[in-house]
Amino acid sequence: MRAVKTNARDDIMIRQKLLVAAAASLLLAVPAARAQVQVEVAKITCDQFILFKVADPRDIAIWLSGYYHGKIGSTVLDTQTLKDDEQKLNSYCRQHGAQPVMQAVETLFAPGK
Repeated sequence: MRAVKTNARDDIMIRQKLLVAAAASLLLAVPAARAQVQVEVAKITCDQFILFKVADPRDIAIWLSGYYHGKIGSTVLDTQTLKDDEQKLNSYCRQHGAQPVMQAVETLFAPGK
């Protein structure tokens, strides 16, 4: 068998290709390594809600809005009302830290309130 002679330029190109291939492999593996996190929303307290302990309060407020709108069969999204309701919930939670956030929502936004 004949040995293949390579020059320094070829060696550099081969190393660069290997480096790119290794980097691409690592990038593809990163999303698969992400852990799935599940949260029991009924256990989130107002303190946890306003202090970003579980997730961004805006994300939780959106989930809560969808949950309660789903319970009454509403498919309407009023973005301004959502923002206003989130601000009301934040203000309420600042005064009722130990209260579950779902209970705070029911207190604040029960029919007739």
